[in-house]
Amino acid sequence: MAIAVLGGAGYIGSHMVDTLVQAGEDVVVIDNLVTGHRAAVNPAARFYEGDVRDQTFLRTVFAKETIEGVIHFAAFSIVPESMKDPLKYFDNNTGGVIQLLEVMHEFGINKIVFSSTAATYGEPVHIPIKETDPQVPTNPYGESKLAMEKIMRWCDEAYGIHFVALRYFNVAGAKADGSIGEDHGPETHLIPIILQVAAGTRTGLQIYGNDYPTKDGTNVRDYVHVVDLAAAHLLALNYLRAGKPSTAFNLGSATGFSNLEILDAARHVTGEPIPAEIGPRRAGDPSTLIADSTKAREILGWQPQYDDIDAIIATAWQWHKTHPQGYADRD
Repeated sequence: MAIAVLGGAGYIGSHMVDTLVQAGEDVVVIDNLVTGHRAAVNPAARFYEGDVRDQTFLRTVFAKETIEGVIHFAAFSIVPESMKDPLKYFDNNTGGVIQLLEVMHEFGINKIVFSSTAATYGEPVHIPIKETDPQVPTNPYGESKLAMEKIMRWCDEAYGIHFVALRYFNVAGAKADGSIGEDHGPETHLIPIILQVAAGTRTGLQIYGNDYPTKDGTNVRDYVHVVDLAAAHLLALNYLRAGKPSTAFNLGSATGFSNLEILDAARHVTGEPIPAEIGPRRAGDPSTLIADSTKAREILGWQPQYDDIDAIIATAWQWHKTHPQGYADRD
């Protein structure tokens, strides 16, 4: 039986597919290639191009393949864009999962591991954030993911579709050999933007806001390596295979780094000066997000390999040095 990875041509999804293949799993990838890259998909996986909102397409794939469970990454995730165009996020993210769950129910597929987000918490009531803390999103992206969690909870109760929601924090890094990595267009994530400046493919960096109530006034975030994140998804899948109840887990390092600290670490790793300037805050950005991932470590047995920010950035730098144009020459 196969595992279907929705959004498997994207940054996190492609690392997930690679992890599953290395673990000996049979893998089916579904991606509309709006933000993903065909070249990022491990060739051992079977690839279907199409949209999660297209039920006719999903039925065709699910009828052809014998799907045991789904790992879901097919969502838009840019906070500032969600503030400007919230309906795009509710249509693709929330609406998309409704279409998917209907077809899963139709085909008797009852396991889904879902990429949620720390953005469901909004401005945290305390640090580090626990799974039981209030979820009050400050942007439509987080709201769309919270709605997805709630929908899955009711589908579990009504249809027996068991889920694990993985609320992760900032994802960074790349496969150690530099064969796959992060390539968005346009790029909005801090570390790849910094490394593009270091590689000379971007002229400068803007830090959004330096008046937050943090150690140096810039946003503080918890970074988790993409390979460690993929490992957690496989553990979550096996958790559901063992018949365990639906639940949610935070995934993070439990350590917070400010934007300026990330910039300094990147300068250290790359040896480049990396010029930067301070700009205005972005709407919808919480000041500090740091995870308490004790639950994932204790219940899933998750043990991240990368707990040093320099090591995380070094793997991303390996990707950017060897692929300065991303997947442009391979798609």
